[in-house]
Amino acid sequence: MASAAKDLRYRSGRASSVDGNLARSLDFEVRERELRHAGEAPRHRETVREKPQVRSLPKVRLREAQHVAPLAVLGAAAAAALAVLLLLSYIQLTVLSNETVELRSELKALEKENVVLTTQYEQIYDLASVKAAAESAGMTKPGASQVYYVDGSGGDAAVVYRQEEPDFWDRLRSSLHHGVYAVVEYFD
Repeated sequence: MASAAKDLRYRSGRASSVDGNLARSLDFEVRERELRHAGEAPRHRETVREKPQVRSLPKVRLREAQHVAPLAVLGAAAAAALAVLLLLSYIQLTVLSNETVELRSELKALEKENVVLTTQYEQIYDLASVKAAAESAGMTKPGASQVYYVDGSGGDAAVVYRQEEPDFWDRLRSSLHHGVYAVVEYFD
């Protein structure tokens, strides 16, 4: 039976043993071993257990605590303050955007109401009814004795007073006042 297995195996020396694939099969050695030992009784091998290897870790050296630079603390505080200011400005922008949307919708509603009220006003007041109401109240057109004309042919006269120019301290105080007012108005 072993000789039959040897005849069936592929031989590397003959060209007829190529199966159309010139690449060597990955399990070639396993198949060869099975063919050589075909028909034999299986052998029992004693398994030798290896001792588990115990690895000791090297002692870790700790780094000394380093001091934080005061300039780094100030920089981090400044960055945090700027981030808070940025968030506050975004909140203000969102509030203003919401108010703008509300005011625009209110404006559209008021424009519609204006059209309705103007139409009602034009329907209520008719020139004939106004003339009749005025005559019933005793109103009449003015007579010639009641009309006065103003003559504007005379020359016009105007008095212009010269203003004093503010001195340096007044200009400085005025510019500081406007600057502080602009900053307060921006943050309100």
